[in-house]
Amino acid sequence: MERQELSRLLDALRAELESGKPVDADLRASLAALDGDIRKVLAEPAPVAPTAEGESGDLTERARELESRFAADHPYLTSALNDLLDRLGKMGI
Repeated sequence: MERQELSRLLDALRAELESGKPVDADLRASLAALDGDIRKVLAEPAPVAPTAEGESGDLTERARELESRFAADHPYLTSALNDLLDRLGKMGI
């Protein structure tokens, strides 16, 4: 169920991104890469435990960086990114 919720949050974030003011190509590419990496983790058969240097631990950090970059120019995305960060944390990713 958590995987479905995370997927739903990613879809909501994508919809928010497309409904707001234009986002520069660099931020859009960063968000698309994060989205793809999270979906790859979700496609794995078992939950991935975060590791000190593993990809799944990096996902939360990358999402936090994106959140801070979006906060000033795209505050409408902050809530969606916060929800995503919360869900990643609850899943141990």
